Amino acid sequence: MESERNQRPDPDDIDDPNAGDTDTGDRIDFGFRRVKPADHTSMVRGVFNSVARRYDLMNDLMSGGLHRLWKTALLDRLAPRAGMSLLDVAGGTGDIAGGFLKRGGDSAVICDINFEMLTAGRDRALDRGLAQRPARICGDAAALPVAQASVDACTIAFGLRNVTRRTQALSEMHQALKPGGHFICLEFSPAVQPQLKSIYDTYSFKVLPWLGQQVAGDRDSYAYLAESIRTFPVPDDLAAEMQDAGFGNITRTPMTGGIVWMHSGWRV
Repeated sequence: MESERNQRPDPDDIDDPNAGDTDTGDRIDFGFRRVKPADHTSMVRGVFNSVARRYDLMNDLMSGGLHRLWKTALLDRLAPRAGMSLLDVAGGTGDIAGGFLKRGGDSAVICDINFEMLTAGRDRALDRGLAQRPARICGDAAALPVAQASVDACTIAFGLRNVTRRTQALSEMHQALKPGGHFICLEFSPAVQPQLKSIYDTYSFKVLPWLGQQVAGDRDSYAYLAESIRTFPVPDDLAAEMQDAGFGNITRTPMTGGIVWMHSGWRV
């Protein structure tokens, strides 16, 4: 209902959804498997339920700390300023939203479909004695529980490849932006430089699942995360999906030899 979609989140609360995804349609990729869309949502939720408490540690180990530099580059591109509002989709434990506020952004909302990830982020913030910002809401990227044309910027970092209905999510994020609003997607990509491919594949399919087992006690979830990168659209295809969703002035920037790409677009 429109009245529910236009509700603003309470910074003191994390809303837990009461119903699962009921999407039906053709099978889609879950790593290298093809599954029903409704099953995909619950399977992705299971992955992040499993890894939530070790998520930040694993990010540091998996990337050698590079994820911090990639997120810093995103924030540099976003250029937070006074009066600016942010919606961070699939924001997990809050790195982007927290950095946005530290750099002078006015308000930030994290929307993530996984309640365990939001809880882990809230607990981490409380452990650090931080105020109860950003706000956190539990919701689907393909049906965002925020008002249309309500934020100045929207980001999604390393989350779009886990979204069940990606093209719908891009449309939702476009609609959430005010006219002139800025969208940035940071994501791993299959479009790595050819000279890195062999090393990257070995790391992804052997080292990464091993790390997942040793540190998080979960080999399968990290095997899925490696597979999900290979089935994600190449940068030109993702840019085309962004254009179809309504974004303009689209740019795509490779980082670290194309392991990660930054996609930028605007609601024009």
